Amino acid sequence: MTATPTARTPVWFTPADCDLEAFRALVEQEATLQEHPFADAVEQGVPVYGERLREHLDEPAGRREVQAELVRTLADGPGIAVFRGAFETGVVERATAVFRDLIAEQRAAGLGGGDHFAKPGANDRVWGALDKFALREPAAFCDYYANDVLALVSEAWLGPGYQVTSQVNVVNPGGTAQRAHRDYHLGFVDRERALAHPAHVHALSPALTLQGAVAHVDMPVESGPTLYLPHSQKFPAGYVAFHQPEFAAYFEEHRVQLPLRTGDAVFFNPALFHGAGSNVSADVSRMANLLQVSSAFGRAMETVDTTAISSAVFGVLRERRAAGAGERWLRDVVAVAAEAYPFPTNLDRDQPVGGLAPDSQADVLWRALTQGWEQQRLDAELAAGEERRRTGAR
Repeated sequence: MTATPTARTPVWFTPADCDLEAFRALVEQEATLQEHPFADAVEQGVPVYGERLREHLDEPAGRREVQAELVRTLADGPGIAVFRGAFETGVVERATAVFRDLIAEQRAAGLGGGDHFAKPGANDRVWGALDKFALREPAAFCDYYANDVLALVSEAWLGPGYQVTSQVNVVNPGGTAQRAHRDYHLGFVDRERALAHPAHVHALSPALTLQGAVAHVDMPVESGPTLYLPHSQKFPAGYVAFHQPEFAAYFEEHRVQLPLRTGDAVFFNPALFHGAGSNVSADVSRMANLLQVSSAFGRAMETVDTTAISSAVFGVLRERRAAGAGERWLRDVVAVAAEAYPFPTNLDRDQPVGGLAPDSQADVLWRALTQGWEQQRLDAELAAGEERRRTGAR
């Protein structure tokens, strides 16, 4: 039975719930090997897994014990785990060659890259890399993703039926650090939108996604591997707090940064405060394959043609608005008729330039209504939006 909310468990967060002292009490603690018996070491408060973990994966009971430890690590522990040598070096190098070819082709075509947390063009990005890799080099793709560490931690955090997506990110020498943030889903909205979601959704969001990264080159600290703040995923109002200056300053003072070698992998709770570091090296183009693994439960039961619905109701919306229908009435219809979430999309064509996410279909329908578009213009933009979201692998 669900407990009745009290003053101590707000239904909606406010900026007043972002208490830096309470945050410090959560994050200023040490992880130990006793708490992570399958880890080889604890470095800068982060459990590092290697041979000791692999010794326990052949039997179902041992595998489940390892997964239980990983869940506790991601949920109630530091929120992050490093896996040394998770991917074989030769397998990674074959994938790296494919990714470099894709980047070279993008550059030759003059394609700039929008980014969630960096200036467009600052990094080399391969959006939708999973499809492109598979279609370009199927054998290399199979060797790369036949990876039991990826399966182990994905099943532990999300259960079966998960979906992997991949974005290749290359931060070249001179690339600057990202600001501290949380990740998808609520990490990709601004503070006001985060405040509009009830507290139980803030708690749910991290359970829908697993974040990961595979090192495709050796990453010494000067190359700017990702900065992390262990235990920060446990702060309930963190999707609001990371927008606030005092929390960003605390992150800069207390974050950790682990060097990685080619084939190492990092997996972390998406609510962990983190951000890529500055690449101050002279000659290391820091390449990582950013893996985002999604729960099967993040999907609707039925497919819905919101493009057709948006077109069909537009005339009615215009008539009712002209007749004096209030904004709430109009927005209620738009919320059902149009896709209000911009993801999933093809980030090659539908880029988050100028914000954390591209426009949603609902944004377009509302703009058409309030700016007095004609039906033909709306239909053309809806069709263009569908084309932008279509996978670019073929």
